[in-house]
Amino acid sequence: MPALVPTKFQGRVVWLGRVINTQETLRSETLPLADLKFSGIEGECHGGLTRPACVRTKAQYPEGTEIRNVRQLTILSQEELDAIAEDMGMADIDPAWLGASMVIEGIPDFSHVPPSSRLQVESGASLAVDMENRPCIYPGREIEKDRPGLGPKFKPAAKNRRGVTAWVEREGSVKVGDSVRLHIPDQPVWQMLGDARS
Repeated sequence: MPALVPTKFQGRVVWLGRVINTQETLRSETLPLADLKFSGIEGECHGGLTRPACVRTKAQYPEGTEIRNVRQLTILSQEELDAIAEDMGMADIDPAWLGASMVIEGIPDFSHVPPSSRLQVESGASLAVDMENRPCIYPGREIEKDRPGLGPKFKPAAKNRRGVTAWVEREGSVKVGDSVRLHIPDQPVWQMLGDARS
């Protein structure tokens, strides 16, 4: 059975937020701290132990099928946000525009940490990484509201930089400024990956 191995990479939480109601807006509200429950961040509309299947799982389930919620949080990298902003010709990107739950700094190539990695904060609370979050047009629409003409630039600029989705494995609190330790599975890359994708 593969083990989770602590790595030398330790980041820091630089921003926290939650989306209250996606029917009204994708934007997150900023939080100084968050209580991580098994269902996600308290008050987050993407929370819950289960969720309805969507377009991302259409090859497996009919839309609306109740499935386990492994997309409770959206975690972004400050370094990748800075690179997105630079490519868009902006000074910075507000993580609230992207519906972010957490922004961390200090872990290189963050959007590509292996699935099943863990991010553990000072309280002992742990987040299990589901997978890379792919960019879509919705954050661009939020950016467009505040920076007219720049919204359509988001999706191409965010390719391979959109962070990861995650779920709460161990409950606890997290606050801005907390350190985050990355743990990765010691499993090697599947030898058939290239064949499976062709």
